[in-house]
Amino acid sequence: MTTTVPDAQAPEAVFDAALAADERIEPRDWMPDAYRATLVRQIAQHAHSEIIGMQPEANWITRAPSLRRKAILMAKVQDEAGHGLYLYSAAETLGTGREELLDKLHSGRQRYSSIFNYPTLTWADVGAIGWLVDGAAITNQVPLCRCSYGPYARAMIRICKEESFHQRQGYELLLALSRGTEAQHAMAQDAVNRWWWPSLMMFGPPDDASAHSAQSMAWKIKRHSNDELRQRFVDICVPQAESLGLTLPDPDLRWNEQRGHHDFGAIDWDEFHEVLRGNGPCNEQRIERRRRAHEEGAWVREAAAAYAAKHDGHHGTHDKHAEHTEHDNHGKPEEAAA
Repeated sequence: MTTTVPDAQAPEAVFDAALAADERIEPRDWMPDAYRATLVRQIAQHAHSEIIGMQPEANWITRAPSLRRKAILMAKVQDEAGHGLYLYSAAETLGTGREELLDKLHSGRQRYSSIFNYPTLTWADVGAIGWLVDGAAITNQVPLCRCSYGPYARAMIRICKEESFHQRQGYELLLALSRGTEAQHAMAQDAVNRWWWPSLMMFGPPDDASAHSAQSMAWKIKRHSNDELRQRFVDICVPQAESLGLTLPDPDLRWNEQRGHHDFGAIDWDEFHEVLRGNGPCNEQRIERRRRAHEEGAWVREAAAAYAAKHDGHHGTHDKHAEHTEHDNHGKPEEAAA
């Protein structure tokens, strides 16, 4: 016997059943307004982070120590631009235009990851970003390939493959420096010292202080909590740091046999919130450069829109010509075709 679901409840029941069956929600499917809003917020923040994240590393393209390193870094920065485009496109499937999202970024109404408000002081910072920042991104983003919203999950598959390349590039760069001169080793260690704690902050506030994590997990947008992902990242990094010959800057870091995980020290959440409020080392610089780039690129967007309009106009002319041909043949399309 089949139980009939009242029409008023049917869309929500279908949505809940899809989540329970681990099926994907697609753009034309019914979804709760709060689910849609959560996705827009998360995807927009992710997209903004990719675009803003181009700046710290682009800072070193002209100063890369070799042509090989320059080519690798240019490819990585290009990848990040592509990731931003994939994610803005995913957000557009939820009915939110790219211009609206960028306007919110430029006006401070939407955020990007706090990690990108720290400066890249030396060449070793490029390696630390690749190993730690992109490593944290992979830890956080691989589960998003199983996100309940289809377009976001599919975008993440390619993004994670490219982020894996970025992480290996950073690791290899740090390895070369660590095994180089005494000064190069010290530069690599200094970069790791400065980027370690901000990388742990990338996973967001502790679970008991996170406003969105529990609901996002219930909707299967996220698959793991902030603290779970942070712990996984620490456990991955400890043996990698040993292989690099570098030390993680945490005197409380040690293996806990009983938990089967590494214990680590307290994170300075006051610093995290200060950076989010716009008081980080590079907040103003990052957003000002983003605004300026957007303004200076207006002519490109206008030219592309004009080309698209002209292209559509040609199609319209062709269609009108076809209509006239049909009328000339007394409305007989078979004769017109002949």
